[in-house]
Formats: sequence, structure tokens, C-alpha cells
Amino acid sequence: MATVTYAKASRIYPGTERPAVNQLDLQIGDGEFLVLVGPSGCGKSTSLRMLAGLEDVDDGAIYIDERDVTHLPPKARDIAMVFQNYALYPHMSVYENMAFALKLRKTPKAEIDRRVKEAAGLLQLEEYLSRKPKALSGGQRQRVAMGRAIVREPQVFLMDEPLSNLDAKLRVQTRTQIASLQAKLGITTVYVTHDQVEAMTMGHRVAVMLDGVLQQVDTPRALYDTPANVFVAGFMGSPAMNIKTVALNERGAAFAELHIPLTREQVEAARGEGGNDKVTVGFRPEDCDLVSPTEGGMPVVVELVEDLGSDANVYGHAALEGHEERFVVRTDRRTMPNMGDTVFVKPRAGRNHVFHAATGQRI
Repeated sequence: MATVTYAKASRIYPGTERPAVNQLDLQIGDGEFLVLVGPSGCGKSTSLRMLAGLEDVDDGAIYIDERDVTHLPPKARDIAMVFQNYALYPHMSVYENMAFALKLRKTPKAEIDRRVKEAAGLLQLEEYLSRKPKALSGGQRQRVAMGRAIVREPQVFLMDEPLSNLDAKLRVQTRTQIASLQAKLGITTVYVTHDQVEAMTMGHRVAVMLDGVLQQVDTPRALYDTPANVFVAGFMGSPAMNIKTVALNERGAAFAELHIPLTREQVEAARGEGGNDKVTVGFRPEDCDLVSPTEGGMPVVVELVEDLGSDANVYGHAALEGHEERFVVRTDRRTMPNMGDTVFVKPRAGRNHVFHAATGQRI
């Protein structure tokens, strides 16, 4: 097991001006499961490949424990990587695929046999050891790829979107297996995904990236409850947070007829740094209620009702400052409206998130 440290690590691809990863400062604890998440092109896979030695580090450094591995070849870093496409040898059996790296290291046969069978037991692959990859399902192939990494007993596991080729049901099942397996083995793991639900359900901590820059790193709960900026607020959570930039007045943030009260400190901070009497306010779909017209809610015209069985997501639009703005509210099935209805939405007191209109930073 090991710690991993990115010390202002940057990667600039030849012919580009903007770094793919820009001054990444990140410490990953011994035995921690850290998830790197963000939209396509945000630098998360590049960050992982820099740690693996598959991409150069143009500035800064990377350490595994106290050892500087910045310029070491991949084989000298004591890491094992699980790829999106499994990368299994089609002519080899499951046993041979899992044993291959150990054979290259001239590991004794008895030790290879012990490690492969232990990993197969962990992954419930014992009955498939003699099969070729083409005779396995996608989920089974992914478990073989995991087994190949486990038998090497590395200091660090690196996983680059390992579940993206699986169907939705199998993805949920496999991510549970990976999380429980990591907890059992206790090996430091860096896991890359674009799926924020995957990130929220698997990681001890989650690092959110955008345009090569680390936006926030914290526990899944802290990211959800106290996002550092507008991007993190909108990215974490499904359906996404309702985030709007509206006028700021003495009564708070003006959402049509609805006014969301703000503290004096929030109002002062919103007006500073070029805020110009605007403020960005967000509230999650589950943090608001459908109320009667007399209770001072914001009128929203319903466009779509997504019945989820236990509850429902209501999508609609409201007129704000001359524009139609989209909103989504989660509600109980018993109060589920119909398409075309006008409902009145009221965020719950104290559950809104306030950001500076110009900088996007949390206030």
C-alpha cells in the first residue's frame, strides 16, 4: 500500500497552449479509494496516465510514498492498471491471462498458482479459469481484468473508466463489487469516471476536474452539500441542481414573485468583485416543495413528468426577467401534476446554495 502525491503536476500536449492538466495538487491517502470525475476532456484520464507513466509530466512532480516517480518508466512504479476495453489476450485462457504478468517476472509456478486462485476466488471466477475471453460476458471479462491487476499485488490500482462498456444493470452490480473488493484488499486506488453517480457511490473522496484544473476534492457528501463553485454544484447530483443568476435586492434573490432570503454577509459578498446587483442561487430538485398559489411560490409550467415509481421528477419552465428558464422538482407521487399544469415551487428554507454571479465561487 502507498500514498500518492501530485505536486503541481502539469501536462501540456505538443502544439497546444492550454495544459491538459494544470498544476494538479492532490494527496491520496494510504489505502484510499479516490475517484477523479469530470466531463469529457477535463484532464482526468491524462492525470491517471501521468501517474501510470504513460504520459509525460511537463512540470511539477508525482510521488508514490516518498519516492519521486515523475520520470520512471511504468514498470518501475509498482502500479497495476485496469482499462476500459479489458485488454485481454484472446488466445489465452482466463488463468493464463491472469498469470501472464507474473510469468514475465519469473515468479515461481507455485506462487503464480496461489495468487491466481486466490484472485479467482475473490472475483468468483473459479469455474471460468479454463475458458477463453470470447466465451465470457462483458462483466466476466472485466472481472478477469481486475484479477490480472490483483495478482500483481501492486502498491496502487489505477482504473480508467472500467465500467463504461457494461450495460446499466451490470454497471451497478460491478461497481458494488469493485468498491467492496478495494475495501477488502486495502490497496490505494485511483479511479477515473465521467459518471458522477459512480463517483458518489464508490469513492472515499471525489476529485472534480474541469479544463485540466482541480475544482474541489472532498467526500461525496460534502461535495453534494457544500459545492465550492457553480460547476461542481451543477455537475454533482442527478437530476442536476437548479442554478440561476437573478437580480439581487433588499429582499434577497428575486425569482419572479418568489424571493429567496439571503443573509447580510451573502448580499455584501455578492455585490463585491463586480457582482453588479446579481447573484447566482441554486437549489436541488429534492429541496423544494409544490405549494398552493397563496403560499408565495414560483409559477412553473409543467412540460414533462418523469414517474420513477417511488417519486417523480417534474420538469418545467418559469418566466424570469423576460426569459423562460428550466426547472426540475422532485415530488411525491401523490402530488404528481400533469403536463401543461402550472405548479408553484418553493425552495425549502436554508437549503439553497449561493454563488457569486461573476466568479461562480460559493458565498
